[in-house]
Amino acid sequence: MISKLLEKAVDGQRLTPSEGLELLASQDLTALGRAADAVSRRLHPESYRTYNIDRNINYTNICTAVCDFCAFYRKPKSDEGYVLSREELLEKIDETVSLGGEQILLQGGLHPQFDLAWYEEMLGDIQRRFPQVNVHGFSPPEIYHFSKVNRLDLRTVLQRLKSAGLGSIPGGGAEILVDRVRKEITRGKVLTDGWLEVMRIWHELGGRSSATMMFGHVETLADRIEHLERLRQLQDETGGFTAFIGWTFQPEHTDMSHLPKVGAFEYLKTQAVARLYLDNFANIQSSWVTQGPKIGQLALLYGANDMGSLMIEENVVAEAGTVHYLTLAEIRNAIEELGYVPRQRNVFYELVSPERERRAIEANRHGSGRSSKSPVSVSDAEGIST
Repeated sequence: MISKLLEKAVDGQRLTPSEGLELLASQDLTALGRAADAVSRRLHPESYRTYNIDRNINYTNICTAVCDFCAFYRKPKSDEGYVLSREELLEKIDETVSLGGEQILLQGGLHPQFDLAWYEEMLGDIQRRFPQVNVHGFSPPEIYHFSKVNRLDLRTVLQRLKSAGLGSIPGGGAEILVDRVRKEITRGKVLTDGWLEVMRIWHELGGRSSATMMFGHVETLADRIEHLERLRQLQDETGGFTAFIGWTFQPEHTDMSHLPKVGAFEYLKTQAVARLYLDNFANIQSSWVTQGPKIGQLALLYGANDMGSLMIEENVVAEAGTVHYLTLAEIRNAIEELGYVPRQRNVFYELVSPERERRAIEANRHGSGRSSKSPVSVSDAEGIST
């Protein structure tokens, strides 16, 4: 029986790894969801639930790492490799601002040639043209890669990026923070301690970041709990994570396409356990893209307090064949149907002003809410969005 463990979590007491594993092994989805919702309501008694407007801009798809789960990357000599021109990058940001966005999620592959000055110049160009836009950029694997390519320590790299205009760091590239798993599904990419060290130093510099987990592939249930435990430990140490976002692996068009695709049951169960286990995380974000809008909405009853993002562009998950799309009106309606007031927030989970929110609603009413130049799906992929 898991009832005592659920009561413990709802009362605000910390679960142990073995207790977390017992919950994750349970098939009582209703009980898990009810408890996760109780915790969410305790932490967020307010009458609203939130969403964000941003754009996932992949400045390059060229990558030296080999990730079996990724359908997006291209090898350095591939004819399908690209690097966005600065003009196109700034045009994408301009379109995002016109639709009410205050943030871009800026990520790319592990490009073998660019030095740190190239990234500093890119950030500087963005900041000068759009000082109001937060750059939520460069996942820990990218930053670790910058450190190696430039032969600089991580603190120096992060300090320079921060000075150049980096506002926050997405939790991409976490997959499962267990080295056995990471070594099985990827080569040439940072391992667990390196991923966590990037985040630790960024937090020590006063930065904020999100945390993610991609599950439903070769990991065990114990691996998922170990992942959550490593995140919880670092959050105890630094308090720098704004939110946790979990999503299911999308196998289509990848080298792991032989694996069965996990569905809504596993997604909702894992998110509910994450809400119960991550007692020091303020926010849990729904990942409606990988499961569809209805399950994404249901996630707000399974521990999530945020509906995720209206992403004007997304490329990574789209390459894997997952295409779900919601307009801003549909995101707001999904929240309202559950009895909450929809409110727009920024990456730091601060509410935008009502006036700014109204302008975004109006802009999206007249526009499509997504780029006419990029034939991709909207996604919450931190490569999905955070």
